[in-house]
Amino acid sequence: MNKPEAEYLEHLLIQKGYSKATVSAYQRDIDCWHSFLLGEGIAFDDADPKVIRNFMTSELSRLPQNGNPKRTLARRMSALRGYYDFLYSQGYVRVNYFRTMKSPKQEKRLPKILYVEEVLKLLEENAKREDELADRDQAILELLYASGMRASELVNLKTLDIDFRSMTIRVLGKGRKERLVPFSSVAASAMKKYQLGLRQELLHKNPSERKPLEFFLNHHGQKLTVRGLEYILKSVEEKTGMYLGLHPHELRHSFATHLLENGADLRMIQEMLGHQTIDTTQVYTHITIKKLSEEYQEHFPQRRGAHPDDIKSE
Repeated sequence: MNKPEAEYLEHLLIQKGYSKATVSAYQRDIDCWHSFLLGEGIAFDDADPKVIRNFMTSELSRLPQNGNPKRTLARRMSALRGYYDFLYSQGYVRVNYFRTMKSPKQEKRLPKILYVEEVLKLLEENAKREDELADRDQAILELLYASGMRASELVNLKTLDIDFRSMTIRVLGKGRKERLVPFSSVAASAMKKYQLGLRQELLHKNPSERKPLEFFLNHHGQKLTVRGLEYILKSVEEKTGMYLGLHPHELRHSFATHLLENGADLRMIQEMLGHQTIDTTQVYTHITIKKLSEEYQEHFPQRRGAHPDDIKSE
């Protein structure tokens, strides 16, 4: 790692307050760029638009085609744009040519959501479980759906961040920005049951003298990880027999979409989700419009496949 890159990553971690996982993702993108430059025999401060275009072409052919290479490249270009902004501000480069380059156009995909009935059925089926970790998993499901929290926010949630009296949670989101998020009385009930029962049992399993402050624990009584949370949701599918492709973000998207469908203000949803701009939240309006169109096509009483000009007036 060269000095400018090390300085930039430190800037992201300390000045910007990015998480270690986010900084690692930036580092992978930057290292990929430097690896390309090394192969071409070009210094990082000599890269011009032609070099960047060659890099983009190389990446599109190198990235797995069964994934989403254009999306990966767009993210990589965004990371390098920010990196060269920093290099320019520190005098390492004379110009940031990444600012003149356009990322490849990619097809916009709407986030996957569950219907209200699917979520309620999932919560109902999971509540029937009698295994050791059932109460924890129920609390996780209820809170993810009731609050719209990110996976990283949920696993880092501390007991002291929860106010059961006001039914709000202090959430530390992206860029270490703090916000208050409400949660439902049903979620509160599930969380209290877990806190007073199973959580105490899990803490006893942890041999360390310094017990974790995080609210949700794994089966060893240790702090949950995002990967661990994803594994829990997969095990919930197996134990309930409801294979919905469960993911923390799926419940987050469902939370926002269901709020919007029931008349919640978009600005309020933006605040609860911790989005920096309203544009990010705006995607949920497209989801509800798409669902409205699907419902209309399914239930409106008309001759299927008939063109308007073919229907004779009476």
